[in-house]
Amino acid sequence: MRNKKLLISFFWQHLWLLVSLFIMTLGVAACVRSALGSSVISVIPYVFQSAGAAGCGVPDFTIGQYTYLMNVLLVVGQIFVLKRNFEMVQFFQLLVGFVFGMLLDFNMWLTEWLVPTELWQQICTQVAGCVILGIGISLEVHCGSVTMPGEGFPVAISRVKGIPFPKVKVAVDCSMVVLGVLFCYIFFGAWQWHIVGIGTLFAMIAVGAVVRFVSNRLGWFDRLLTYQPGFRRYVYGLARYMKNNNDKK
Repeated sequence: MRNKKLLISFFWQHLWLLVSLFIMTLGVAACVRSALGSSVISVIPYVFQSAGAAGCGVPDFTIGQYTYLMNVLLVVGQIFVLKRNFEMVQFFQLLVGFVFGMLLDFNMWLTEWLVPTELWQQICTQVAGCVILGIGISLEVHCGSVTMPGEGFPVAISRVKGIPFPKVKVAVDCSMVVLGVLFCYIFFGAWQWHIVGIGTLFAMIAVGAVVRFVSNRLGWFDRLLTYQPGFRRYVYGLARYMKNNNDKK
């Protein structure tokens, strides 16, 4: 009985993790569509995806596929940093990163219609993307599963070096942006402002602010996560409801 409850709880928790990843990737897709600069997590994948589409000598993968490859490298980086202290359960990050990449491609397809042309439209799209991304990150953290590789890598550095996580996170994010700009010059010979632009800088500040605001208001979500869904009870309830309706007829 206890194992059954644990299994149901595990699937329930990861169902909401899936919802959280969907929300996160929807926010990332909106930031990309703004053409003011993608969010930090997608800067490098977006550069490589654009380079591949332009025939610049790298595979023509999707932004989601390049995101997964980057996540794999971040997990490898954690292994290199933590060495024997790397826990086997953290390999689950690879699966989470794979799902994240697939959902990102799905949401890029879902937002194909979103082509803002006026500056005010681009700004609204970027702001909406940052808010959605921040909400998704807050929900993902509260799910209590393994972290995304983008957070797992700075967590590993923080543990080993004893540096506060926020400082490491800022340093890692800035490094990703710098690498994104560097790859822009390598592949295109110029800064690509629609990939790394003012929207990227805004996202670095706004997403964190949204996460801090939303995280303190998720008591309802924590209660939802601890809820034990009784699927059999729902089936019985539906059958009883249908029977009562038939009796009335």
